[in-house]
Amino acid sequence: MPGSYSRPLLNLPKPPDMFARDWEWSELTAFAADEGPEATMAVVSGRRRQGKSFLLDSLARAAGGFYFCAYEATEAESLRRFGEELGQYTGSIAPMRFDRWEQAVDALLALGRDKPVPVVIDEFPYLARATPSLPSIVQVAYGPRRPERLESRTRILLCGSSLSFMGKLLSGTSPLRGRAGLELVVQPLDFRQAAAFWGIERDPRLALLVHSVVGGTPAYRREFVRDDVPAGLDDFDAWVCRTALSPRSPLYREARYLLADESDLRDRALYHSVLAALASGNATAGRIAGCLERPTSDITHPLTVLQDCGLVRKETDAFRRNRSVYRVGEPLIAFDHAISRPKLPLLDRGLADQVWASSRPRFLSGVVGPHFEQICREWVAHFAAPDTFGGMPIDVSYGTVPDQAERTAHEIDVVVRGAVGQDNGVLLSLGEAKWDQVMGMGHLERLRHAATLLTRRGVETSAVRLACYSGAGFTEELRAAGDRGEVVLVDLERLYRGE
Repeated sequence: MPGSYSRPLLNLPKPPDMFARDWEWSELTAFAADEGPEATMAVVSGRRRQGKSFLLDSLARAAGGFYFCAYEATEAESLRRFGEELGQYTGSIAPMRFDRWEQAVDALLALGRDKPVPVVIDEFPYLARATPSLPSIVQVAYGPRRPERLESRTRILLCGSSLSFMGKLLSGTSPLRGRAGLELVVQPLDFRQAAAFWGIERDPRLALLVHSVVGGTPAYRREFVRDDVPAGLDDFDAWVCRTALSPRSPLYREARYLLADESDLRDRALYHSVLAALASGNATAGRIAGCLERPTSDITHPLTVLQDCGLVRKETDAFRRNRSVYRVGEPLIAFDHAISRPKLPLLDRGLADQVWASSRPRFLSGVVGPHFEQICREWVAHFAAPDTFGGMPIDVSYGTVPDQAERTAHEIDVVVRGAVGQDNGVLLSLGEAKWDQVMGMGHLERLRHAATLLTRRGVETSAVRLACYSGAGFTEELRAAGDRGEVVLVDLERLYRGE
């Protein structure tokens, strides 16, 4: 039945040269080796450089399937290439010839008449741009009562890097809605995996600094900097200058090319301006519009598209649900707009050392600081043990607590809601995160005051545990409070190795 698949009888071993991706490999192999009747379809997406093609090519090789990677070409040329490669796969004496994609899709269905066969069509958006009716052609081929589908166990996987295109492939009125049995988004490595991938997991401070520049994109280490890894904290500044700030390095221009991968973006200058405004600290739609000197209505659509692309994320205030902020979702873009783009003429002249010397304080405060807060939220969501906050964290965000007496508002960096027993949505924790400050009792008192203000507003705070997250450490007095159970303390060592 479309939309479901059974687990395979035989697991395909993950290639030894594949780093992490255990869950993704498990899902893909389960889909590809499914012994159930009828042809099925999967949609795999994710930004470029995350290893999608490596995953799918490895899957096709391990399962004896067919892998076809499209590129920008006319329909006729794509069909010719497709026929040639399919002919080679099947061992045909001569290349197969297809005049229409209907014939090509049926040829793929015919591959699975005897057993499950995975068929990967990588960079599917290129084919769909040359043949806009291709999604409808696949829909017709997968008709519920069509014999070619019912008599086939072909497992077609459509893959693409344009998140805006791939996201629409199964949504709304798209022809393929309801046809896919698996929808998988290949995400960047999380911050712990990224540290291990770069081989710097033993130095969490260095790992977080590197992650603030390149995030968790695997290709940035292998292809872009050719395994140039900072030797230690003392080498980090020089590493930034010879990679992200060097015109000779592919990493130097990568942030500007990320938008080019999204075919749905028309006015790229506007999108870059929106990202620049975000990187400058303008987090609300109104402030972004003000920075660009445009009405708010002009930036609503760009913000939505950037969210669909995974380049911007929207966060809702935990205590004021009608208030949201926007943040750059890709570290390399945040770094580029905050550090590189304002000084491009100097960087193009090879003056990386001078630019970095003047920009380093801005990097630590404007890039690493907000990134550290996000890493803390990710730690709570994915790595903190349930007993750390007295319940299972479900929703982790930021929050703003108004203080009418002081005519101000307290920003809470890490707000945790979760499940305690049968109760969901319980407020579990209020936390403050400081990358470059040794935190003390003053930070704890501010959190206590915020909890009191919430109680006065009628918010249930009986289960709240206060938390301090620091990249620079804690005073002895605050550590003593932690030992007494008055506050949860999370340092870099705990972020990268603890629960």
